[in-house]
Amino acid sequence: MDSKVPYQKIASHEAQKGTFKKCVLLYSGGLDTSIMLKWIQEAYECSIVALTVDVGQLHEDLEAVKAKAIQLGAEEAVVIDARKEFAEKLLSRAIKANADYQGGYPLSTPLARVILSEVAVRIAKERGIKVIAHGSTGKGNDQVRFENYITTLDSTMKVIAPVREWSMGRDEQIDYAKKHHIPIKQNKEYLYSHDDNMWGSTNEGGDIEDPGRIPDLNKFLQVCIPPERAPDAPEIIVVGFQKGIPCSINGEDLSLCQVIEKANTIGARHGIGIVHLTEDRLVGLKVRGVYEAPGAEILIKAHFNLEKLVNTRDLNELKRIIDEKWAYTCYGAKWFDPSMEAIHAFQDSANQRVTGTVKVKLFKGKADVVALESPFSLFDANLATFNKDASFKEKK
Repeated sequence: MDSKVPYQKIASHEAQKGTFKKCVLLYSGGLDTSIMLKWIQEAYECSIVALTVDVGQLHEDLEAVKAKAIQLGAEEAVVIDARKEFAEKLLSRAIKANADYQGGYPLSTPLARVILSEVAVRIAKERGIKVIAHGSTGKGNDQVRFENYITTLDSTMKVIAPVREWSMGRDEQIDYAKKHHIPIKQNKEYLYSHDDNMWGSTNEGGDIEDPGRIPDLNKFLQVCIPPERAPDAPEIIVVGFQKGIPCSINGEDLSLCQVIEKANTIGARHGIGIVHLTEDRLVGLKVRGVYEAPGAEILIKAHFNLEKLVNTRDLNELKRIIDEKWAYTCYGAKWFDPSMEAIHAFQDSANQRVTGTVKVKLFKGKADVVALESPFSLFDANLATFNKDASFKEKK
């Protein structure tokens, strides 16, 4: 198939050229969205409101991103702090569900797309704008997520996806950026792309793409240090939970947002949460990425083990099935499907007794739950012990 064949719009939710004068662009400041900020102005002859949503990006200077958008010609650049909403509305659900897609991915990007879509629709409505642009490619999952969520939230909203239209490869994008004096991190030697929020960072491109190669972590890790460079001494942290939600670290009461941020900081220095994952995308492709999610790994592992302590075997077995369904539903752009509401009701019920403290040992990339306590523990020392004076004694 010729990659240069012009993209033909056939979906009713896609905006046509000449039908609008202004759009909201979901702007990260990265390669794709920086190029499209210029490209949309040329191709659609419209003005742009560049929207950057703060979901706890682990390494971005959002004020610099805002200034860059204005420099590239945006009529308005808006930064919205959605960290608290993101944590309490979505990441709380991820923790209760022990978020895991296909073996270690805690769904950081799929979860963020829900809140980004909600904020984009809200900002567009406030300004009377009927078109939203996103930076997703025709090979990825996010095009499905953004377009599904945006039109679910407002069926009159239209979308444009410039990356599907311009038929530029990564090298051509870099050349376009140079031609238009667009500052970018990538060059023809650095071909990695990143997406991150407080729940994790995704790394793709370059030597990561080929599953037969061992990627050089030192070249692209954004959050964690490689495990072999982590401290030679282990660290034990204590995570407190109330009804399935982490509420403290090392005895300090914190908001969920603060718990996640602190777990990220501690876990990153021990190389926790680095996952090499070959996954199945929504569009039928099998791809590899390297994920960094230090806080997510610590909190999910702690939650999972506390859950096992306080719930019965049958409930735990059922919950594993429901958790997997939750992960596939979240990954598959079905956050607003009625089935998700039913899953959340079940998970709320299953987490009623998930209260207590969990000690997690961190050492060179590994997080191990080494002790846990709960007022609802189903462990009975008198029955379980092998000591001679136990309450339960076998007959000889």
